[in-house]
Amino acid sequence: MPASKSIANRELVLSALADGVSHLDLGTLDPGDDVRAMREALGALGYGVRDEGDGRLRIAGGEARPPVGPAVIEAHEGGTVARFGIALAAVGAHATVVDGSARMRERPIAPLLRALRELGATVDGDRLPVTVRGPLTGGTVTVPGNESSQFASALLLAAPRMANGLVLRLAGATVSAPFLELTVTALAARGVRVERPAPGVFRVSPQRVSARSLSVPGDVTAATYPAAAAAILGGELTISNADARLAAGAQGDARFFALLEAMGCRVRRGAGSITVSRVGTLAGIAANVSDCSDTFPTLAAVAACATTPTELSGIGHTRKQESDRVSAVAAALRALGGHVTEFADALRIEPAPLHGGVVPSAGDHRIAMAFATLGLEVPGVVIDGAECVAKTFPEFYELLDRLAR
Repeated sequence: MPASKSIANRELVLSALADGVSHLDLGTLDPGDDVRAMREALGALGYGVRDEGDGRLRIAGGEARPPVGPAVIEAHEGGTVARFGIALAAVGAHATVVDGSARMRERPIAPLLRALRELGATVDGDRLPVTVRGPLTGGTVTVPGNESSQFASALLLAAPRMANGLVLRLAGATVSAPFLELTVTALAARGVRVERPAPGVFRVSPQRVSARSLSVPGDVTAATYPAAAAAILGGELTISNADARLAAGAQGDARFFALLEAMGCRVRRGAGSITVSRVGTLAGIAANVSDCSDTFPTLAAVAACATTPTELSGIGHTRKQESDRVSAVAAALRALGGHVTEFADALRIEPAPLHGGVVPSAGDHRIAMAFATLGLEVPGVVIDGAECVAKTFPEFYELLDRLAR
């Protein structure tokens, strides 16, 4: 599997804020456009990022030099790039313009911008493109947890560099909560203490961020696609460089593999590998997947091959991701003959004969990969906009070709 985008982009930001030189090994597979855009964001802000070959990066932290004129961060389709990049830019005192794709300009960001203003930054605008200027002084802010965990993660990553520290409160339920734990774990590995005086409250004092060397583990979300192939096709498949063990601070999308077990698969979890095999026929499930919602298109593709209905809930916030994922998954299933009912926060998938057809990816890498995987079983599946997988898994179709043999 390629390196985890979620871990890589957190580690890139923390490497920039660290005292000293960090080394990140992203492996030999291309981790995709989002990681590349984050690297470019660090360079735009004046941090020294050097490619040492074979996926190894050297990042000189704390050595940012203001560019001549305003810095420009182009996030493209990357939610982490836009949100983490804005917070990182607000640490410094010079102006930075942050922009993204047409879809990224529509995605939620106003709560993060309001919080940054309350913490001392100057921010022009309430959606991309924005111009931000620091420095952040810190204080107490509240952000919603039900739109994106990335608002809270962005603030926590920048918190050690706030002169007065940060007290962060989350309002309401938190979607994708494991990704917030991933941020806290990344900070702890850099020697940053994050206190949690009450549920939904985080406190970070001004403190040193340590440099580190890290081999970024494989992306567990990317691992869901070959795992889905094993579930759909039968047989057995082993995925290397990925860890499906559930643990605090680990990649939360590992829960996908527990859901596969509930659908009738056997999963063996090792320290650096995952083996998946199907046992009998696939059964449907009812599950709230708000904590692993990036995997719900893949679960929907598997569910389309099950013998009983599946209901996936807790996905309303995914309507504001790279696509309206709830509607996009429903449209993809219908294009292939699937029987699906769409709700505001859920999908219900019932058994139906599938056939070939054109799946509109809606420019969303998760839709393209999930339904291309289903195409291993259903002849004649065409993915419109197939190239969007470059966002996180540029070599996906090479992998799919291997699975198809």
